[in-house]
Amino acid sequence: MAEKVLELKDVSFSYSSQPAVKSATFSMEKGDFLGVIGPNGGGKTTLVKLILGLLKPDSGSIRVFGEEIPKFRGWPRLGYVPQKATNFDQNFPATVFEVASMGRFERAGLMHQLSKEDYNAVENALKVVGMLGMRDKRVGDLSGGQQQRVFIARALAGEPELLLLDEPTVGVDAEAQHNFYALLKKLNKEFGMSLVLISHDVGMVSKYVNKLACVNINVEFHDVSKGVKDSDLVCAYPEAMAAVPHHH
Repeated sequence: MAEKVLELKDVSFSYSSQPAVKSATFSMEKGDFLGVIGPNGGGKTTLVKLILGLLKPDSGSIRVFGEEIPKFRGWPRLGYVPQKATNFDQNFPATVFEVASMGRFERAGLMHQLSKEDYNAVENALKVVGMLGMRDKRVGDLSGGQQQRVFIARALAGEPELLLLDEPTVGVDAEAQHNFYALLKKLNKEFGMSLVLISHDVGMVSKYVNKLACVNINVEFHDVSKGVKDSDLVCAYPEAMAAVPHHH
């Protein structure tokens, strides 16, 4: 039986009296690719923050790699690429390698001197995302798509087993988005990494994921390993909204 990397049972959370997530119950196993879709303000980012332990649920339980979050100490096993990863000072004098190397500090501590093992891990992460050849370039000089790859490399440098990405293709062009999804497929299929992807691009998400969570305060969970139905894609949106398929 495959290892459970994430389990939510009856998880609810409110901001003051405003419900954000209600009775979320689902799980994912090692090697799963979970897509999270839903409207703005529906609770998607809140759900990720709950999984990361940044918010505490009002009720219910969350287990990561079999342990409830209050007792969980294996945070380096999780990688996180936030929604606005590329929203930084473009004049910040950091190279691609320096930004990616920050991913090692989660595992070893901020005062840690990079070892040969650390350097190898950072180089490997940059190689995986296709940015090793630009290791000495300043991040601010890169395109949006290239910057996003560097921030994914930063997460990968920590050698996570579960990678969470919050709207990672916002602000990048169509070609960069296509390449980005190909990278995620590689991480999932070739490297066996478990992924959680929040995205508005339901057409692209449906091509790659095997599990789907539709979040609009309430959470509907679907096993889509045998294909995605239209009802799976529109369940988190107003009934009047049509899902329009598109192809790259």
